[in-house]
Amino acid sequence: MSEPATTVLLLEWRNGNRDAGRELFKRMQPELRRIAAVYMSREGPGHTLQPTALVNELFLRFIGDEPVAWQDRAHFLAVASRNVRRILVDHARDRRAAKRGGEAPRAPLNDQIAAAPSFDDEVLDLHIALEKLEALEPRAAQVVELRYFGGLTEKEAAEVMGVSVATVKRDWDVGRAFLIAEMKETV
Repeated sequence: MSEPATTVLLLEWRNGNRDAGRELFKRMQPELRRIAAVYMSREGPGHTLQPTALVNELFLRFIGDEPVAWQDRAHFLAVASRNVRRILVDHARDRRAAKRGGEAPRAPLNDQIAAAPSFDDEVLDLHIALEKLEALEPRAAQVVELRYFGGLTEKEAAEVMGVSVATVKRDWDVGRAFLIAEMKETV
């Protein structure tokens, strides 16, 4: 979808036209599915969400919320990437809560299985680490969010953020190093 057409729909949606939001999602669905598929490809086997379901949940959240002061296509993709992360974190929290309630606890077959972190725990640990990074280095956190969760290239992330590709590369290195160190502490 061209940048001008996207911007027109975003402005109409921002002004309260929900049909423009629906049309935007229809036209942006291939790109949103690509973002969702990139992230889902990093998920563990047996994940219950599929890229299409993730995009549908994103649509429901966006259409149901108050109008956003959309600036352009890049802003939309940045907000979409952040919300994909939130959907996955919410999903992991719900699954973890369901596991901890209801059924009687079962004894593990061995201590290694009991000690192995679940996929949902890993998602939540990553989310917590990313929040810490955001408090210390907001721009690096945004780069990680756009590249890892949004599947954007360095060049695309630079365009979204309005910075140089070199800045994105530096922030990516800082963000990755921080997250790797944080995730090692949780293991």
